[in-house]
Amino acid sequence: MAAFEKSANRLDRRTDTMTDNDKDKNIAAHTPMMQQYLRLKAQYPDLLLFYRMGDFYELFFEDAEKAARLLDITLTTRGQSAGMPIKMAGVPYHAVEQYLARLVKLGESVVICEQIGDPATSKGPVERAVARIVTPGTLTDAALLDDKRDALLMALVVARPLAGLAWLNLASGEFRVCEVAPEKLAATLERIRPAEVVIPDSLQLPFAPEAALTRRPDWHFDSDAATRELCAHFKTASLSGFGADALRSAIAAAGALLRYAQATQTRALPHVQALVVERDGTFLGLDTATRRNLELTETLRGQAAPTLFSLLDACITAMGSRALRHALHHPLRDPALPAARHAAIDEFLGDGGQRLRDLRQVLRGIADIERIAGRVALFSARPRDLSSLRDSLHRLADLRAPLAGAEAPLLRDALAQTATPERALDLLSRAILAEPSVLLREGGVIANSYDAELDELRGINENCGAFLVELEARERERTGIANLKVEYNRVHGFYIEITNAHAAKVPDDYRRRQTLKNAERYITPELKAFEDKALSAQDRALAREKLLYEAVLSALQDDLPQLQAIAQAVAHLDLLGALADIALTRNYCRPEFSTEPGLLIEDGRHPVVENELAGGESFIANDTRLGDGRRLLLITGPNMGGKSTYMRQTALIALMAHVGSYVPARRAVLGPLDQIFTRIGAADDLASGRSTFMVEMTESAAILHHATDQSLVLMDEVGRGTSTFDGMALAFAICRHLVEKNRALTLFATHYFELTLLANEYAELANVHLDAVEHGEKIVFLHAVEEGPANQSYGIQVAALAGIPASVVKAAKRQLREFEQRAAINPLQPDLFAAIPEPEEEAYDLPAETHPALERLLAINPDDLTPKQALEALYELKRLSVE
Repeated sequence: MAAFEKSANRLDRRTDTMTDNDKDKNIAAHTPMMQQYLRLKAQYPDLLLFYRMGDFYELFFEDAEKAARLLDITLTTRGQSAGMPIKMAGVPYHAVEQYLARLVKLGESVVICEQIGDPATSKGPVERAVARIVTPGTLTDAALLDDKRDALLMALVVARPLAGLAWLNLASGEFRVCEVAPEKLAATLERIRPAEVVIPDSLQLPFAPEAALTRRPDWHFDSDAATRELCAHFKTASLSGFGADALRSAIAAAGALLRYAQATQTRALPHVQALVVERDGTFLGLDTATRRNLELTETLRGQAAPTLFSLLDACITAMGSRALRHALHHPLRDPALPAARHAAIDEFLGDGGQRLRDLRQVLRGIADIERIAGRVALFSARPRDLSSLRDSLHRLADLRAPLAGAEAPLLRDALAQTATPERALDLLSRAILAEPSVLLREGGVIANSYDAELDELRGINENCGAFLVELEARERERTGIANLKVEYNRVHGFYIEITNAHAAKVPDDYRRRQTLKNAERYITPELKAFEDKALSAQDRALAREKLLYEAVLSALQDDLPQLQAIAQAVAHLDLLGALADIALTRNYCRPEFSTEPGLLIEDGRHPVVENELAGGESFIANDTRLGDGRRLLLITGPNMGGKSTYMRQTALIALMAHVGSYVPARRAVLGPLDQIFTRIGAADDLASGRSTFMVEMTESAAILHHATDQSLVLMDEVGRGTSTFDGMALAFAICRHLVEKNRALTLFATHYFELTLLANEYAELANVHLDAVEHGEKIVFLHAVEEGPANQSYGIQVAALAGIPASVVKAAKRQLREFEQRAAINPLQPDLFAAIPEPEEEAYDLPAETHPALERLLAINPDDLTPKQALEALYELKRLSVE
């Protein structure tokens, strides 16, 4: 039921059967103001309507109740309309952005309704109209956006055998489409991470996207209509120039998306100037589990740090940070662009880093050109946006200086793309004040000498002070009142104030304007004539400034393509500069790409773990060698020994290389890779009714179905979520399948030591382990990868480190000895975990006849011996042992 219908008709709840005439009659029963509100609300029944009234945006009826609850603002009741109490809640217009930001974070969408009529000439309610619609995916205001994250709007449609997706960055104008198999939808959304998804009314998704969901009529997703709409927007005869003419599902989504975005902005989108088609296989495959396990941009707990992004984000500009975030989620399968980035980084580091330092110094003075250009296109740019854009364009010459003579192709391209747009810079320099007001309605935005009419109107205002001083002096002399004052306020305008003590001296031509406790305020014909002229000039100046400002925005529309190219180049330069800075400060190396299959890493380190180590502690670097003759490493070793860290660092090094970053290693050589899979850690999915073990098996199944001989696979502790023999059997079978069928480059960590026997069966399988040593009752993890299998897991020692009570640890050790004894007698004994009688002694079960040397040794307490006594005991033990 529409919200406006419920508020307009408090008794009749059967609104589904109401005709339009019935609704109009119900609305007609309200006051003129409420009639205007309800007709606007009827167009957007499911959205919150911010209705501009003076200095506030007001919400009414159910919208008011909802906003009061979500925003913790006051809910009031003012008067009645159609016999109903009018519930109201409002927010100040000057603080509206902070309230919008809170609502958008909660997944709400808001309609902004502004006054477009003149209150002075309006008969009845001032005319109002919808200015824009704010939704999670259509944000462009700086106050509502995260500087380092894109807010993407997506539309998707499923038409077997392919699903079509289109997504738009409204702040930058980037518009992309692709088609994927329906089973890849969840992984694709995880890669793109839209803020809002638009789908047809009839579509039921098999998963819940982590984004606001908006439904539109099915006919909005008609492919033929979408083609016509897109061609009209891009002014082309067909979409073949974009390579998209055969992608009917994607085009259907793109047409619906463009229609929705234009409706929210209530205007065309001139900065959306191209349609980019993404092809399957462009990016290194990363499924949802892999992105989560590798902690690219958020930790497993959902925190922003420590992650790979938080480590590498040394970017100076917000544009660079967004480019880095995008790159981490879109590592390129083709090594051409990553290798080009490596070459650019190498050149930045080639002269001792001076070129790099010069570039990064200039970047500190460059604003977010990308988003400013978007707001210019939508005519929502504020005065400070234009002054920041002007100052940034001024610095382009300084930005190009460090790039002069560069040989790396990417740096040469950036040098060409950052050419100064002279026409736009000249316009902004002439038109906008050096430090304009924050808001256009406050005036003080357009520069002096830019417009003669504006200068004249401003001159009247500027001469106002001199006139008032002169008038005050003349009136004091004429009246003989020494404390007479000529002043102005926004409520009463200009006035002459005289205290009551001098009331008898007031001239006849003074007309009373306001009475105060101890004084009277007057107006004279001369002052009234000046007031009309001055106030008129002020209003006309503001109106003139608004007109000129909009003309500047209109003139800048032709420069949008160049501004977008500059923003893209600056973002890429900042990204390269940040990666070079990280490589320089953290001793990363330039990776190499090879056509030979395999992966060779010498002295590799986990970038995030290394950075998080406490002061003075060094990371133990390790090698990784995988190839045709060594396709699976079976990793054993103790808990806490570093198996998961070792596996993750291998994947991160491969991913960073394909992003275009240097990597934390002494050397890294990578053969062709198509996907990275991970099955690490334990987590359930209670919302979908999946246990920890079910999640583990689901992720394992995805790997076994899709991994190829060019995939990198990480599998940790497969089979641990069920019984020992079930789990071991599964681990054996999965390991065999990976070697025989998938032939993927695999790191397989396990505590099932029985799996190490597979090395005798498969030449491509090698055993490695992470070692530890016991020292007394303590355990020391060496974190070094060694060839061969481990000899034990040290699980009980790790439990002791975790704080398990000593009595429990002691009992566990006793139980372990019993298990080992039974396994030694009969390794296939089925009742391995049957009840075991409590032994009579806790310490040592000695044989019937004990050797004298052993008896003497057991009787010694080393802590009670002096060095001399210890030496004597040693000689005694030696003597007894040979007797």
